[in-house]
Amino acid sequence: MHRLFAELEPSLIVTEQNLADRVRYILRSNIFDVAELERLRREAVPSSDENATAEDAAPQMVEQPANVDAAVNTPVVVDSNDDGTVAQELELEHMRSILEEAIVETRSTPLENRPRLPRIALSKRNRAVVRALNPMLVTYLEASRDLCETDSILFGAALAVCRIIGAKVSTAGRATGHSSAIPAWRRRIEERIAKARALIGRLICFRSGNNRPRIVRTVRMAFAGTNVSLSQPDITQKLTERIDDLKQRIAAWGKRIRRYTERSTRFNQNRLFQSDQKRLYESLERPMVSGTGPAPNQADTVAF
Repeated sequence: MHRLFAELEPSLIVTEQNLADRVRYILRSNIFDVAELERLRREAVPSSDENATAEDAAPQMVEQPANVDAAVNTPVVVDSNDDGTVAQELELEHMRSILEEAIVETRSTPLENRPRLPRIALSKRNRAVVRALNPMLVTYLEASRDLCETDSILFGAALAVCRIIGAKVSTAGRATGHSSAIPAWRRRIEERIAKARALIGRLICFRSGNNRPRIVRTVRMAFAGTNVSLSQPDITQKLTERIDDLKQRIAAWGKRIRRYTERSTRFNQNRLFQSDQKRLYESLERPMVSGTGPAPNQADTVAF
């Protein structure tokens, strides 16, 4: 396409990448309908063979449409006698169009809004797709001007591979959904603690003589799978044992969260000390200035 454009417009200097981007923009914007694109394509093919401009070739195309069809279809018959070769060429052309569309889309997308690419299995088919796309990237990489453009080209190629093999690509983007700073395991433990505390409250209410249906139903669920019956004489002792067991579990879960919090605090303080000591000292002095807590004693200061 670039060679044909250079023959038609020798006075204009356009790179292959710029020309491909403009063609892709015209096709996606639907500036011309299918009939108009077909007419332009038929006008352009014989003009390159006769070394003439597109304006001179247009009247000839109107007068001899049969010769144009023969000229367009002749390379396909000569070059591809085998159906497998034709299918392979069509597949490569389809892959090339997907690659161009992915690269153009990546260039117009900010870095923070790019989709997250999944991990691809190292299968024979996926490797074949990558090997087929590698030669197509040479033109784009040679025309790259800086590292940002090279990064867009490589990311667009990876996105094209995912689309060709049918891998699911997240379209939410990186900036729309910020992941929470609280780990998932900590949220699960906090939910367990909340449920355990609610169950302790129901058990204490039942032990105090509250026999409402909701309380009784919760107590039965707490003793499900055991041989404990609510009508047995030592039910008060069983309730106390169950409450103590839940309290011990809550204490163990809370200790795990506290260990993680202390470790995270030490890690952040050490990292801040290496990067900006002044900010670390200001953060340590801030609670004392606001009066929200007592000043640390000398032993804690030395230990820190």
